[in-house]
Amino acid sequence: MTLRVAIVGLGNIGSIHGRIYHAHHDTEIVAVCDIIHERSDVAAEKYGCQGFYSVQDMLASGIQIDMVSMATAGVENGGDHYTPTMELLRAGIPVLGEKPISNDLAKAREMVALAQEKNLRYGVNLNHRFTPAALYAKEWIQAGRLGEINIINMTMWINNPNESAPHFHMRALHPHSLDVMRYFAGSEVTKVQAFFKKGHGRKIWSNVQVNLLYENGIIGHLTGSYDAGGTYGLETLEVVGTDARFVLRDACEHLEFYPRWSKEIETYDYLGGMKNWTETFDSRIGKWIEQNQQGVAPDQIDASGADALKVQTIIEAAIESWDTGKVIDL
Repeated sequence: MTLRVAIVGLGNIGSIHGRIYHAHHDTEIVAVCDIIHERSDVAAEKYGCQGFYSVQDMLASGIQIDMVSMATAGVENGGDHYTPTMELLRAGIPVLGEKPISNDLAKAREMVALAQEKNLRYGVNLNHRFTPAALYAKEWIQAGRLGEINIINMTMWINNPNESAPHFHMRALHPHSLDVMRYFAGSEVTKVQAFFKKGHGRKIWSNVQVNLLYENGIIGHLTGSYDAGGTYGLETLEVVGTDARFVLRDACEHLEFYPRWSKEIETYDYLGGMKNWTETFDSRIGKWIEQNQQGVAPDQIDASGADALKVQTIIEAAIESWDTGKVIDL
C-alpha cells in the first residue's frame, strides 16, 4: 500500500524528510506546506505535488493524506509545532513531529492528549535510537550480557553559535540525549539535578551537566555543550553494568563491548552500513512508514509523542533545578 504523505515546514529538516519520502517505494508526497511561499513553491515543483501556504488551506483542498511530517521550527526549534500539529490531529491525520515536541510543556501535553483522544499515531523524530548500533546494543541488554545496569553516561556536544533564547541549547539539542538514555535505561526518571554555564562571550546557557536518578535505580549523567565538538566525539554513550559495559560513539558509527572480567573487547564499526548520524533520519522515518503501513496501535509507536513529552519534562526539570538550586522530583 502506498501511503500519501504531506510535509509541513520545508526548511533544512523538512527537505530531509522530503528526500526520504520521495525515494521510498511505499510513499508518495501529495502535498507540501510552508508559510514561506517560495519554499512551498520550490518543493511542490520538485516533488510534483500541490503546494500550500497554510495547513487550513491544505486540509480544505480535499487532498487525501495518510500521514504528515511536521518539520516546522520556531523559538528553540519547537515553537511552531503546536498549532499545525493540533490542526492535523483534529482532522484525523497521523503526525510525525520534529523534536523538540514543544518548548512549552502545556502545549506538548495538549498534542499528546489530542492524539490519544483521536486514537491517532503520533511520533516524534527522536532518530538517534533508530540505528543498527543502538538496536544491537539494546539486544545485549535484553539478553543480560551487561548484567544489572548501574550507570548511563551521555556526552553530546556540537559547535552551535545560536543565541536566540537562554535555554536554546538544552531544549533544542537534548531531546536526543535524554531519549537515548531513557531508551537504554528502560525506566522513567524520578529525580533531576542540573548545573549550567555560559560559554566565553555567550549570552545563553550553552553548557550543562545533568544528574539523573531512574525509577529502577540506575543513575545517569549528561554532559552537553554548544561550545565543544569538532570533527570527532560529538556523541558518546556509555552503559555500565555489573558484568560489562558498552560504548556507542557518534550516534551510530562505532560500538564497543567491554567485559568486566576479560580483555576480550568486541568492536563494531558502521553496523548496517550506517556511517553518519544524518542517515538516522532514513531509519527513523522508515520505521514510521512501516508502522503506519502495518496499522500499529498508536500506543505502540516507537518514539511516540508521549515519549517525547516525557523527555521534555526532564529538560524542564533540569532548567528548574538550575533556577532553584534544588533536586527536582518528577
